[in-house]
Amino acid sequence: MLTLVLAGLDMHQAATTGQFILFTTALAASIVFNKHRFLSIKLAIFIGGFTAVMAFVGGFTAGLFTGITLKIIFSILLVIAGVLMLLPVKEQNPLQKPKFGYWRLKSSGNIFIINLWLSIPIILATGFFAGMVGVSGGSFLVPLMVLACGVPMRIAVGTALALVAVIAFAGFLGHTLQGNFNATWAIPIATVAIIGGIIGGKVALRTKPTYLKTLFAITTLIAAIIMIVNVTIAK
Repeated sequence: MLTLVLAGLDMHQAATTGQFILFTTALAASIVFNKHRFLSIKLAIFIGGFTAVMAFVGGFTAGLFTGITLKIIFSILLVIAGVLMLLPVKEQNPLQKPKFGYWRLKSSGNIFIINLWLSIPIILATGFFAGMVGVSGGSFLVPLMVLACGVPMRIAVGTALALVAVIAFAGFLGHTLQGNFNATWAIPIATVAIIGGIIGGKVALRTKPTYLKTLFAITTLIAAIIMIVNVTIAK
């Protein structure tokens, strides 16, 4: 979406077109991760149900805000996500019997415990704001799963990709109902992005989790800085 804004599309069309491109790209990459069993279907269904509904609401209500306001919200969310990914991962004791409100989940030989009291409110907020500003939500779902849920990095990325596809599609529908879809931009770019998604998924699987986590944080913060500069120039 950031690229579309810089290319000249207004914020609402960029958000709608970006959601469509994210949907197709994430779907392609998630297939790669699922092939290598780095995708938790149970976790994806759990998080996806909440985020899809809130992404639709966010996308539908985006028309109440100006493009500048959406850019500012987007920038703030990117900074928060980038900083969170620089924090150390909290160690868990997966063998300990979980208390009420905690969910122990096993995926690809890894066991992790999810704090439902903490994760559900964050998931709802993530879905809403992701749908509203036209982003995938992956920038926020990965920190959520890694830091709050103790999910291994590769599984978090693989699961987030599947969720990105769901969230992006729901947000795309919400924006499209407002008449902001630009097929002339979306379809050609999405075709190329699918190839990039497949290649990117394969590269991520070969990257060490610690490096992947740091790279994720750095690229997110860089995107935030670029968006903040863009907002400043627009003013």
